[in-house]
Amino acid sequence: MDSHYEQVMKQRAEQQEAPVRLYFAYSTVLDRSAFEQWRSEHGYGFFTLPEGKLAEALDVDLVYDFPSRWWGGRVAGLVDRKGASVFGRVMEIAGKDWPIIQHKEGAITGMCVERELTVRCEGREQKATAFTTRPERASLEGPVSAQFVEALLRGAKAAGLPDSYLEAIRRAAR
Repeated sequence: MDSHYEQVMKQRAEQQEAPVRLYFAYSTVLDRSAFEQWRSEHGYGFFTLPEGKLAEALDVDLVYDFPSRWWGGRVAGLVDRKGASVFGRVMEIAGKDWPIIQHKEGAITGMCVERELTVRCEGREQKATAFTTRPERASLEGPVSAQFVEALLRGAKAAGLPDSYLEAIRRAAR
């Protein structure tokens, strides 16, 4: 467990009646084994990340704009780009569990911010929330983290994202 556990559990208790949130997962959270390890290390063994459904976030693209010491280079966030798209999975998260997602994504520590997206899932468009780099922390300096890209690809493949999208991840990371 880390120092944020108590903060998350307090927020969770306060949000027992909060409505379900739609979460667009597009990054390393899709790497199930890595998520399970994080969940265990942080004391959230009671929480199960839903499988979710294949979805495509519209008019956004990946940008490697967050320098991460832990990953040893820049990791991906989202940038507005008309006509582009990012694949991931859309998941229904109980309102009381949203603080766990915020912790995993780095919102608790101020590394990222929530943003609403339009996603296409099962042929219909809907709004969902994703996490992206906090604007004042964004930087394109330094190398892209090869370890992060490997984890991103591992998660994307495990999540059943299209092969053409996996190739686009590889190209964008060069």
